[in-house]
Amino acid sequence: MNIKENILEGLRSINSNLLRTILTSAIITFGIMALVGILTAIESMQGAIDKSFEGMGINSFDMTSRDNFPRRVAGRAEKPVKPISFRDAMEYRERFSRSESAVITIFTTVSGAEVIKYQNEKSNPNNSIVGVDENYINLKGYKILEGRNITETDRSYGSKVAVVGFEIVEKFFPGGKAVGQDLLFLNDRFTIVGVLEKKGSMTGGNDDRQVLIPLEVGRNYDTKGSFAYTVTTSVPDATDLDEVMAEGTAVMRLVRGDRPYEKDSFEVERADALLGEFNTVTGYMRIGGFGISFITLLGASIALMNIMMVSVTERTREIGIRKALGATPGKIRFQFLMEAVVICALGGIAGVVLGISAGNVVSYMMSDGEGSFTVPWNWIIMGLIVCIVVGLISGYYPAYKASKMDPIESLRYE
Repeated sequence: MNIKENILEGLRSINSNLLRTILTSAIITFGIMALVGILTAIESMQGAIDKSFEGMGINSFDMTSRDNFPRRVAGRAEKPVKPISFRDAMEYRERFSRSESAVITIFTTVSGAEVIKYQNEKSNPNNSIVGVDENYINLKGYKILEGRNITETDRSYGSKVAVVGFEIVEKFFPGGKAVGQDLLFLNDRFTIVGVLEKKGSMTGGNDDRQVLIPLEVGRNYDTKGSFAYTVTTSVPDATDLDEVMAEGTAVMRLVRGDRPYEKDSFEVERADALLGEFNTVTGYMRIGGFGISFITLLGASIALMNIMMVSVTERTREIGIRKALGATPGKIRFQFLMEAVVICALGGIAGVVLGISAGNVVSYMMSDGEGSFTVPWNWIIMGLIVCIVVGLISGYYPAYKASKMDPIESLRYE
């Protein structure tokens, strides 16, 4: 018998024990679905994350104030470090020698839990008010859906204007025009001049609940001088980032008056560091997906081996007839191996289809509709190879047992 005849014989055998075969294939199907589904969801979400980071200034770094939690070094409490002030941030911008090629934005959180009012309506206290300059929106990857950006003129004249997040507009102006309307927050009235495009749940939803106001206007609410400012520096070419970071750190140390033997009184963080953390997390998720799939496929292989052992016992007389007609042990062994592989392949193909569908659905739901449809061909090929390997491993012993049967004793079997 050639390979084609063995495959057809395997399908006939499967058809004669259809229910038992379906139950065995179902276990394999769920194992492959777990493998392909989890990895498809991860790949799809990874694509959405990468897309979100594309416009967020990956070639940039942030300078932020150090946390002032109590620390003790060599038995002594560290001296509290002052946050980066407005004057520090502006002096850094003036001193930075690469300011012509680099883009610098300065911003600060004015309020992190603000209630916004419009006429007789008011929001939950979960909105953030951020004082920004004209470079903030472009550098942080936001896009204007309606209206305009904060301008240098707004900052110079202290205009009480605001660019608001998508969720705020949905609450107060569903289906209506928001630009030109007035909102009340920080005990002042601000006119909406722009609306940001929806960011969605990939950023936790916080970006859609923020209000951007001119930097100098936000500074006026710092009555205690405690606001901490963040400085973001972006360069056109990623290859220059390390050099620019070193120069920027030196400039900020000079501005802050850090002595040579002292460590930085501020923190520097690359924008792509967060992307690296996401990649690390997705790596762990892939390992977890492999583990879950391995356990499921292990159970499937045991079930398949049991099915094949039963099949060998039930077909003892058939094996005797085949040997009496001249079938060699190798051909008998090959026939039963092919049956095991066919069962696994059918389950694997069904598992791949279900896994791709389930993975993309999960990704779509978790990313609030932002994940793109993904077909992970590498994982599909690997899943099918795993199916064949499982079939060969599970079917080898039953096939070996069948090939060693004595034809005379097999013909006597009832």
